[in-house]
Amino acid sequence: MLSGTPYPEFGSTPLIVGVDEAGRGPLAGPVVAAAVALGKPRPAGLDDSKKLTREQREHLEGRIRRRCAFGIGVVEVELIDEINIFHATMLAMTLAVTRLCEVVGCDPLQILVDGNLTPAKRQPGWRWPARAIVGGDESEPCISAASIIAKTHRDRIMRQHALNHPHYGWDTNVGYSTPTHLKALREHGPCALHRKSFAPVRNAIDLSLSGNTSFDLVAIEAA
Repeated sequence: MLSGTPYPEFGSTPLIVGVDEAGRGPLAGPVVAAAVALGKPRPAGLDDSKKLTREQREHLEGRIRRRCAFGIGVVEVELIDEINIFHATMLAMTLAVTRLCEVVGCDPLQILVDGNLTPAKRQPGWRWPARAIVGGDESEPCISAASIIAKTHRDRIMRQHALNHPHYGWDTNVGYSTPTHLKALREHGPCALHRKSFAPVRNAIDLSLSGNTSFDLVAIEAA
């Protein structure tokens, strides 16, 4: 399910929506964004998803899904490589808000986006008033909730992919450029779920084609 809300009240009051993403930096897998409008009472314990343990995130995810309106946007690897990770992230955010609007039946009064940029004027489908907040996943509970939904959803995707690609360690690193992941990329080469537009993956492809296997991959996010 990519969107949901259990209560009709979301369609009758002006909504403030939080938006955050997960997966801009990894070498593999999709980028995921979530949009959340908090229900009343809002779930207790909301915080930046990076500060929470996996168990805490998953517990809060269940409470958010039960009490809040949400939408999730997913942009896969092929499109990330085609339009670049920045535009893919802006698109994922737009998809997330679009799905939230569909389920609540109205547009938000305002959208709060974690970071220093919003999709406004950067993504054609974005039509809502938005404000960027640096560190918003810590200071704004609706963004905290979005960060939890986005991360738990993406982590689950990557753990599922790890069943078919166990040597990359995605069950624990969820696609980020950890030493284990980089070592596996060097030894096994990239798979179809790797982002070819990211420098370490592109270097692995080039060196594999050249037949040179004695190289070091640098853990950087993108070209």
